[in-house]
Amino acid sequence: MYKGQTALIMGASSGIGAAFAGELARKGMNLIVVARSGDKLQRLAEDLSARHGVQVDVIIADLSDEQTALGVYDEVKRRRLQVDLLVNNAGVASYGFFDKLSLKKQEDEIRLNVLTVVSLTHHFLQDMLERRRGAVINVASASGFQPTPFMAVYGATKAFMISWSEALWAETKDKGVSVVALCPGRTATNIQEVMGVGAVGPGKDVSPEQVVRTGLRALEKGKMTVVDGRGNYWTAQIARIFPRKFVVGIAYRIFRKNSSGAA
Repeated sequence: MYKGQTALIMGASSGIGAAFAGELARKGMNLIVVARSGDKLQRLAEDLSARHGVQVDVIIADLSDEQTALGVYDEVKRRRLQVDLLVNNAGVASYGFFDKLSLKKQEDEIRLNVLTVVSLTHHFLQDMLERRRGAVINVASASGFQPTPFMAVYGATKAFMISWSEALWAETKDKGVSVVALCPGRTATNIQEVMGVGAVGPGKDVSPEQVVRTGLRALEKGKMTVVDGRGNYWTAQIARIFPRKFVVGIAYRIFRKNSSGAA
């Protein structure tokens, strides 16, 4: 399923993206790693190639512009590479009251978390469907199962990611292509540092490697959606059972309490 094939990993320079790169290289996949951090990507590529004997291509791109997706697609074609697995991991989050956060920052968040991912998938999915073989893993979030006060735009983009991925799963499952929505909870990445806040959300941080193992197991079993961690799973179920006003009230208290940046 993996050996000798090629995975395109977005946001591969750190966190979950870098963990995907490491695990897939270990399984014998060639890689195309994409991010805007050129130095980090190059070091990652050299390390994985040396350790696992796989080919690792580097594409440096700022994915905050959805037009970049076409550029990445064209560059992959120019290099005569074929993408068998697309990992949509690039994303960003912001924390604070919606009206206090910069509008541009939140528009950029929507652009990267939604528009870039949709555009990128549209390009590569058509090739997969033509070959009747391929897979897409969309890294969503457990935050996508309920409204997320103080991270209103982020939670909404991840709700979109889950709904959209599940629709694609239904459209492609009989055409040789698998689509998985991977929904981590708190993960030990630099996202909270980038947001400028402390620990956000319920539970404890897990390693990016655990999240990756959860996602790949789901892919191998043909699952549509997977939530990493038992606690996160049950939280997602509660959000589906109880009245939405009750659920958002709990989320308000949790996300305000769990962040040093709460107002």
